[in-house]
Amino acid sequence: MRPVLRGPAVLSTLYGAALHNLLDVNVTAAGFVRAGGGYDDPWTRDAAINCWHAASLLAPDVARSTLFAVCEPDRRVVAQDNQWWDQIIWVIGAWQHVVVTGDTAFGAAAYEIGKASLEILDKERFDPTTGLYAGPALMQDGISGLPVAEGESSFVLDYPGTAEIRCLSTNAVYVRALRCLALLGGDPSYDRRADALTDAINRHLWDSRSGTYGYFLGPDGLDLHQETAGLALAVEFGIAGPERTRRIFANAHREPFGMVNVWPHFPRYDDEHPGRHNAICWPMVMGLWGSAAASAGDTRLFGQTLDDLTRLFHSSNDELFELYNATTGAVDGGWQVSRQWESLPHQTWSATAYLRLIHECLFGLHFTPEGIEIRPVVPEGLGDLQLTGLSYREATLDITLTGSGTYAHVTLDGDPVISVPTSLTGRHTLAIEVS
Repeated sequence: MRPVLRGPAVLSTLYGAALHNLLDVNVTAAGFVRAGGGYDDPWTRDAAINCWHAASLLAPDVARSTLFAVCEPDRRVVAQDNQWWDQIIWVIGAWQHVVVTGDTAFGAAAYEIGKASLEILDKERFDPTTGLYAGPALMQDGISGLPVAEGESSFVLDYPGTAEIRCLSTNAVYVRALRCLALLGGDPSYDRRADALTDAINRHLWDSRSGTYGYFLGPDGLDLHQETAGLALAVEFGIAGPERTRRIFANAHREPFGMVNVWPHFPRYDDEHPGRHNAICWPMVMGLWGSAAASAGDTRLFGQTLDDLTRLFHSSNDELFELYNATTGAVDGGWQVSRQWESLPHQTWSATAYLRLIHECLFGLHFTPEGIEIRPVVPEGLGDLQLTGLSYREATLDITLTGSGTYAHVTLDGDPVISVPTSLTGRHTLAIEVS
């Protein structure tokens, strides 16, 4: 059984399409979630994000296998590949898996894997001068994501100095991973380290004149391009704080079809030739932005992102592609190393980004060790919604959502509650009235 969303027709259709993408198209015969069409092997970054955003909730056994699939065969550390800056995000996916499923045995293994992986990264990638971690950005493994002259190679590390830059998104991921390690292992020293890294981010990457964070700290100082994933994670992970969050939202640039990876265009690109990792729409990054808006209780920005993704996916015949043109909304793989690339179909993290916006943001289902806290963010005009048949541990939830806003009155089988307990079994009705 899988959940069904009832509400506006296009929302219901795309929810079903996202479920089909994740559960039917992209679960392999080997029992793990692949990155999507054209990407048959699991990658650490994609695996962690897909489990974090939806797979651990909707397919917990597959998610567990996926997280282990991107570790070394002895399960001692995360796979030691050549995109090392993305290794630590595995800890975030692992913690989400634990709180969604209650799998404490996995949690114990995840703590040891995360701890050992971090020790390697601390030794090889931590910059004690700034207190930041070095390496490319979360979504910029291609050289089109940096303001440098391109050669023949598309891989970011094939260019001088790219391993030494200190990026907003990557350091924000480390902050959250440190906090997840503290929770997984019950070790408050990781929280202290997260606090110190937060201070370093705010000291070195915040630009008070522009009222936003820079993209990266390099040999020439702070680069002030807008990196959407970094801004989103800084907000959602509590790095920015309320005042900086307000300024980020006020100053952020959005293109006609949504938030782009990096803004503005680098000089070698333009509207007719957008860089593949530059001013173009990646749905996963847009999903991070929408989740950040929801975490701050901003119904307008969240609703705008949900609308943007709905419009893009619906325009491509309800197929969830890898990336889209930011000025036309067309499926577009962008430009890199002097050629246009393909935007591949069936992209899992496009699907899981959409699913997370529905589950965690719109319906407000926030998973904790004690249960599900309900914090919906509902834009005006959606009407009544129903999400039926949602499995949570040993229970099945039928959820109704009425009203708009962020204040919720919640009942479980008619009785007022503030959360759904982990001990729940059987089928239950959860009613969320929002004002």
